[in-house]
Amino acid sequence: MVGILLLTHAPLGKAFIEAVAHVFRGPTERFEAIDVAADQDPAQVHELAREAVARIDDGSGVLVITDIKGGTPSNCCNSLAVPGQVEVIAGISLPMLLRAITYRRDTLDVVVEMALAGAQSGAVRVDNRIRVGPE
Repeated sequence: MVGILLLTHAPLGKAFIEAVAHVFRGPTERFEAIDVAADQDPAQVHELAREAVARIDDGSGVLVITDIKGGTPSNCCNSLAVPGQVEVIAGISLPMLLRAITYRRDTLDVVVEMALAGAQSGAVRVDNRIRVGPE
């Protein structure tokens, strides 16, 4: 099963873990978050991320999801990426994360594609304007 690591600005990661536990009615295995504080040493963050990747990888690979490309959390995990073993994507959203978790028994490449598809299909305009006349 593909491991999932959230590497985000504090307190997003832990909030996403709680949201996933709410949706799936309990904790999810091989799923962790590292919340990066504003003044945290990037070398320390990188080391924490490296340790987490090793801990949650059962040989199926790890998907690291970060919040903003170019932010400190994202920059700290760039060197962790190893194609086919550790993939990194940015722009976390709940639809992205739920899709990744749902498909994580598949290959890492499939999990990445499904997560990105979840993000794209999950961002929609909600049109609640009053309609007049027949539909």
